[in-house]
Amino acid sequence: MAKATKKVSKATVHDYEVIIAPVITEKTMSLMQEQNKVTVKVSPKANRAEVKKAFEAVFGVKVLNVNIVNVPSKSTTRGGRYKGTISGFKKAVVTIAEGEALDLFKE
Repeated sequence: MAKATKKVSKATVHDYEVIIAPVITEKTMSLMQEQNKVTVKVSPKANRAEVKKAFEAVFGVKVLNVNIVNVPSKSTTRGGRYKGTISGFKKAVVTIAEGEALDLFKE
């Protein structure tokens, strides 16, 4: 009897549209180093299953958990005189399996 192997699907255009960009802050960097969690901006229409499928297809890692947060937009002033807004976005905190690593900063 043959051993079951994990079938890795190829990344599609939709997978690249789901994951937009990494969120780089001090907190997300410490989460990445200590708890093996990666924080990324995702499409506003994406759900947990789509994010998990896209992450596994694009980066080739095993995803354990996906948490999604809608970050609201904020009003701000620029130089005390000009009013504006900082746009909101949807972000996902993806937990990667132990022993697997993801290098977002390839040289």
